[in-house]
Amino acid sequence: SEAMETETEIDLVELLCRLLENLKYIILASFLFAVVAGVYTFVFQKPQYQATAKLYVTNSKDSAINLSDLQIGTYLTNDYQEVFKTWEVHEMVIKNLGLSYSYTQMQSMLSVSNPNDTRILYITVTSENPTEATTIANEYAAVAKKYIYSTMATEEPNILSVALLPTSPVSPNKTRTVMLGFILGAIFAIAIITVRFMMDDKIKTADDIAKYVGLPTLAIVPVYNASVVDKPKKKPSGVKEKR
Repeated sequence: SEAMETETEIDLVELLCRLLENLKYIILASFLFAVVAGVYTFVFQKPQYQATAKLYVTNSKDSAINLSDLQIGTYLTNDYQEVFKTWEVHEMVIKNLGLSYSYTQMQSMLSVSNPNDTRILYITVTSENPTEATTIANEYAAVAKKYIYSTMATEEPNILSVALLPTSPVSPNKTRTVMLGFILGAIFAIAIITVRFMMDDKIKTADDIAKYVGLPTLAIVPVYNASVVDKPKKKPSGVKEKR
């Protein structure tokens, strides 16, 4: 077991040496991937903006709120989230704003969430146009407020906060994308070097013979380069050959 551990340690050391020998290729691959990721992010990816409106779910007209009220409010919040998946709500928003999106497109732009231990619904809309995201988020809040009251026989929820015009995009994260490309480039290069190292079973030195064959090296014969042929020396000019 000690021999196997020693051999493993030697392999790791050799692998580290191989990686250090090819460090310039690893760095080159990292920068290449980072440049590709940067070009893709800055040129091809369009910025996305998000706007969020908030609804507050009420379940009692009384000012005093007890534990059962909170529990009922939580259940209602979960129910109200399903309202935003109905085609009727999508249709009303599309009609009111004169949009040309399909129900599937509207659903993909819309995200409704409920923070833990609250009765607040976050209505978030994502769009390439910040004004459009704000307008649609506020319209969803207004439509859902009326739709819930008219169809679910519950109290009308309150609009806690209207969506404001976003000033900066939420995606893409250009810095993170470039750094991710840099890391992926390094991993790619290291993986290739490691695979080539593991598949290389050629014996190159006397130490390799002792390691893999277990036999000592008695002598080393230099390699003769057949392409180099001794040519006859040229005779000095003016010297005649004797016969």
